[in-house]
Amino acid sequence: MSKVGHSDVGCKEIRDGSSFGRVAVLFGGTSPERQVSLKSGQRVFEALQSRGVDAVLIDAADDLIGQLNTSKPDSVFLALHGGEGEDGTVQGLLDYMRIPYTGSGVKGSALAMDKSRSKLIWNSVGLPTPGFHLVDKETDLSTLDVPMPCFVKPNGDGSSICTFPVYSRDDFEVAVVKVLEHARYALVEELIAGPEFTVGILNGQALPVIRLETDNTFYDYEAKYLSDDTRYHLPSGLTEEKEQEIQALAVRAFENLGCEGWGRVDVMQDAAGKFWLLEVNTAPGMTDHSLVPMAARAVGLDFADLILEILQISESKERPWMPVGTSDRTTAIG
Repeated sequence: MSKVGHSDVGCKEIRDGSSFGRVAVLFGGTSPERQVSLKSGQRVFEALQSRGVDAVLIDAADDLIGQLNTSKPDSVFLALHGGEGEDGTVQGLLDYMRIPYTGSGVKGSALAMDKSRSKLIWNSVGLPTPGFHLVDKETDLSTLDVPMPCFVKPNGDGSSICTFPVYSRDDFEVAVVKVLEHARYALVEELIAGPEFTVGILNGQALPVIRLETDNTFYDYEAKYLSDDTRYHLPSGLTEEKEQEIQALAVRAFENLGCEGWGRVDVMQDAAGKFWLLEVNTAPGMTDHSLVPMAARAVGLDFADLILEILQISESKERPWMPVGTSDRTTAIG
């Protein structure tokens, strides 16, 4: 067994890979984030194999139920991004099939995927998040009091796909039309000018904060997955007090949405030094550009150890089909 390098984060020990049984890595799917998911899933699969795990890859785009019935996994590592893989739909299916899986359950996944509802919950408990409007094709845009600048983005997608910074009223209406060509709802969000940070969450604890810097207009899809020019500052450059403040804020944001296991919280800081919550990602990327693996390395977890720890954390989670107080799938079903 290998030790975790930071006693405040994650499990104390990581088991030998062969003890996890068969693990199905769900990747691909049909969302706009399919290409990122394919990269994440392949990398997770290779990491599992390198540690002796009996792993199988399953593309969720094709007969998912049939593939699960054929492969008969003991658990699932969810490497799906966006769409049905991250909005609680696949989580509900796996609960129904009594297959344990990594990450948040149905409720946390659904709430985190719905940016407007995330923000409503944060507002209700006094957590700071930029002002917003939720619009659809029936909305009369002329009636909206929209501060400039703002962001216009899909309410239920990630990876900054179809996301537009807007600086004028004319550009605002064009951006909304473009987003609504691909999404049922568009989120119009106040633009916070300042540095962007991301905070990984692992087993209820915040990982070291990463400050993101790009020459693009903002941290968009290209900066996240394609560019080699994006700068990842770790340490973040924050004072110790500010680092602890943003970590505590991220954990509260994560937990108030009912999220579990692992994830990532994205945060902006304004000119006055105040932090503002943007969103929670319950199935963060696992590509070679991804952020949670970077933060995990800073506390002594290499990529394969991180994957095994996420699996190990998922085993301790109570499932809807289990008697209260149990977390052993075999006991619950048998």
